[in-house]
Amino acid sequence: MMRVLEFLVALVIVAVIGVVAAVVMPGSGHVERQLVIGKDMRQVYDMLDNFRRLPEYAVLRNYDRNAQFNFSGKAFGPGAEISWTSSDPKVGNGGLTVASATPDFDKIDSNTKNASIVWNLDNDWRGFDKHFTLDLERQGSRGQLTQVTWSYDVAYGWNLINRFSSMYIHGDPDAFVQFSLNNLQNVLAGVANVDYSQLIPYIAQTQPTPMLLVSTSTQRKDGQDAVEDEVTKVSTQLQAAAKKLGVNVTGTAILFITNYGDQTFNFDVGLPIDSSTLTVNGQSVQLTVPTTPSLDASAAPAEAGSSAGAASSAPLAAGSRDRFGRLVVDNDVRATLAFGGAVLKGVWNGTFAGVPQTREMLKAYAQTHGYTFDEVVSPVYDIVVTPAQKDASGSITRYAKYNVLLPITNAPAQTPEQEAGIQPPSPDTDAPAASSTAPAPAGTAAAPAAAASAAH
Repeated sequence: MMRVLEFLVALVIVAVIGVVAAVVMPGSGHVERQLVIGKDMRQVYDMLDNFRRLPEYAVLRNYDRNAQFNFSGKAFGPGAEISWTSSDPKVGNGGLTVASATPDFDKIDSNTKNASIVWNLDNDWRGFDKHFTLDLERQGSRGQLTQVTWSYDVAYGWNLINRFSSMYIHGDPDAFVQFSLNNLQNVLAGVANVDYSQLIPYIAQTQPTPMLLVSTSTQRKDGQDAVEDEVTKVSTQLQAAAKKLGVNVTGTAILFITNYGDQTFNFDVGLPIDSSTLTVNGQSVQLTVPTTPSLDASAAPAEAGSSAGAASSAPLAAGSRDRFGRLVVDNDVRATLAFGGAVLKGVWNGTFAGVPQTREMLKAYAQTHGYTFDEVVSPVYDIVVTPAQKDASGSITRYAKYNVLLPITNAPAQTPEQEAGIQPPSPDTDAPAASSTAPAPAGTAAAPAAAASAAH
């Protein structure tokens, strides 16, 4: 009997000690990690102010490659939500919501020194009012770096079991922050290093359009005049092909940028036509959208003038299909269904030298916002909305206006700028642009404005 009494007394003492220990333990928990990322603050901010790419950098996929993610709420900014489910107990089920983001995305520019984004967390970790705070601070001699401080905070209240769990905050919560922060740096490394803070891109819907096109190239050293001369020459060739096919050209020339290399600029010149059914070699053929080429080079047909730069041993026969599934019309003339679906659209006012940089800005914007694109099958293209005007001496009196469009998938109906009704500044179309005709690299010059009108 005495032993039983001693045991009960000991048990009470242990319980009292446990309660006292729990009471004196902190009623909240905090852990944080820092990392300097070699990217402009706007890029880091945009990627963290939506969850479209979180499955790529959150540590959850490292634990369970089969974890399922679901997006809901807004596409960007406060109200954006993501949830996940997993049979792995280390991942479990949970969700995040963007609770706040300061300043607003359109206020982030080269002069912004600090920004902060808060995610509310809902999972099975102990405690309540769980949230991540991601503080951004511009660093570097030219402000080209961003320090990310990723912290986790939780309240335990007077729940004694929750208070004991503070001893394990350096377990799963700490690991989530540390590994996800490292993965974030790796994902951002794949984003083009350009400053798009002045870009106001819009998402527009395009209709499938039958088109004739030719793949060609110029030397970068030959400049814009060489591009314009090549477009004129190819347009004449396409006009002749359209006449031979008995179809009408319905619009101006369109440039599909396939490779803006250091030495050579490769591009396709296209003209839209009024029929998606062509008669070639006496056969009626229905045009189709381009397809992804086979990775097996031996299985791909030989062709001339491939936009991907593939070598060819002999021209393809008229009526056959090239490696992209485009119809071979005659020699290097191809026919296909272009466009169709969503595009991310921007505008460049100036010489053609600024178009490739605008293209890079659109790509970087798409990457940080989680819009998917495939430059092999659906390359960036541009349309001259207003051609340049010159006086008698050849000096430019009004620069050209280009619509630059990036075909995208997995995108919402509108960009954040579009949803907020932000309009681009109206360009002075009666005078040339600034002396620099092309945008500078990130952090050194303003980006071009983008148009709010729908794509052609």
